[in-house]
Amino acid sequence: MEPVIIAIDGPSGAGKGTIARAIARRLGFHHVDTGAMYRAVAWKALHDGIDLSDEAEVSAVAERLQCDVSDGRVAVDGHDIVRAIRTPEMDAAASTVARQPAVRRVLVERQRALAALGGTVMEGRDIGTVVFPGAQVKIYLDASPEERARRRATDPAHASGKGTAAIQDVATALAERDHRDTTRAASPLAVAEDAVVIDTTALSIDDAVEKVMELVRQRL
Repeated sequence: MEPVIIAIDGPSGAGKGTIARAIARRLGFHHVDTGAMYRAVAWKALHDGIDLSDEAEVSAVAERLQCDVSDGRVAVDGHDIVRAIRTPEMDAAASTVARQPAVRRVLVERQRALAALGGTVMEGRDIGTVVFPGAQVKIYLDASPEERARRRATDPAHASGKGTAAIQDVATALAERDHRDTTRAASPLAVAEDAVVIDTTALSIDDAVEKVMELVRQRL
């Protein structure tokens, strides 16, 4: 019997991380944040002085990277980088890395290996379309651009160290990220044909989690 996979996709600020972690806790599943994997590769490449536009070098970093992103942990070579990768600069760096097919091939293989360990809630931008097109549950979370910007601007996990970012500045950055993610050639952000779309704009965290859990109960 194949391990159960719950695929949660969507843009930044839609609630993927918060909801995916909550669902994983309720079910006793592993939680895997694939976005953190791309951030970790970007962080390591920059740390090693590698040009992020050099796909061969960046993919080599991904190949040798000792990275743990399971169950809320983000560590590279044993060092905690949770806060280091949650900055506007790393948002842009991760987006650059994520456009590279060679890097995606390496990380998708790792993501599939992680899910083979047992029940998994995996969040990202191509989980239901590319990484696990056969996932038993596929969800696409979205929210209005204004609400996504408000959430990101007030999220301590994404603080830049310069105080709370202006919502308009964050909205502009998110719009640019959305454009890059939806237009890239390799695994663009898209809604899987059989995914259920949930708009979290007006939902509390608890209500959003309940909506997802209701779908999980129906599918499983």
